[in-house]
Amino acid sequence: MSEHAERNQPVIDEFRANAGIVGGRYAGRNLLLVNAKGARTGMVRVHPVIYTKDGNRYAIAASLAGADKHPAWYHNLVAHPEVEIEVGALRLKVRAKVAEEPERARLYSKLASEAPVFNDYQKKTTRVIPMIIFSPVG
Repeated sequence: MSEHAERNQPVIDEFRANAGIVGGRYAGRNLLLVNAKGARTGMVRVHPVIYTKDGNRYAIAASLAGADKHPAWYHNLVAHPEVEIEVGALRLKVRAKVAEEPERARLYSKLASEAPVFNDYQKKTTRVIPMIIFSPVG
C-alpha cells in the first residue's frame, strides 16, 4: 500500500463506519469517496475528496493540494469515467466528466467558497485545476 493510501485508509474507514461523517482534516467538509479504476492496473482504489453539489451532480477538484501535476485519480477517471461514489450512506453509479470553461471556473469558485483552502491551492500552481463532474447514471 502506498503512503498516500495508508494515510487515507483511516479516513475511508471512518467515513464508512459513520455514514460519511469524519473528523480530522475533513471535519465539517462535504466529503465523498470515489471508487476509481486504475488507468493502467485496472485495480479499484478509493479516494476521499471534498465536493460541491451542483443540482443532482457532484463536482470535485483535481487539485493535488496545488501541486504542478494532476492527481493519479484524475487520469483514472478520464480513462474509466463510469465509477461509483459514496456520499454519506449512499452508493451511486455515476459518469465522470472533466468540466470545460466557463463551467469549470464556476464550479471551482463555488467549491472554493465552501472550502477556502482551494483558493490557496490555485495560488500554488500555474496549471488550471480541473473540475470533475459526477452525473448519476441510470
